[in-house]
Amino acid sequence: MSQMVLADHLDLTFQQVQKYEKGTNRISAGRLQRIAEVLTVPIMFFYAGFRKLEAKRDTDSVAIDFDFLQTDDAMRLVRAYSRIRHRGTQLKLVKLTETLGR
Repeated sequence: MSQMVLADHLDLTFQQVQKYEKGTNRISAGRLQRIAEVLTVPIMFFYAGFRKLEAKRDTDSVAIDFDFLQTDDAMRLVRAYSRIRHRGTQLKLVKLTETLGR
């Protein structure tokens, strides 16, 4: 399916579809679901290889990550982060957090 046809099915411009494909723009969960429907593939199609990447990580750290994501502090961080409108600032915050977490 061409980007133009996919864009028509999604009521988008083909330029927006190109940005999704290149990773320039993020795709929301709802939009990803709609893309899967249009392409008639299961949503897990887009996560092919994810398990392999996950398996390479230390399983203990994965458990810690998932445990933390269930906390109120994690939700506060996500909400605050989502209110930052400047992408460059978001990236700097991620880098700072990664540095502090070492």
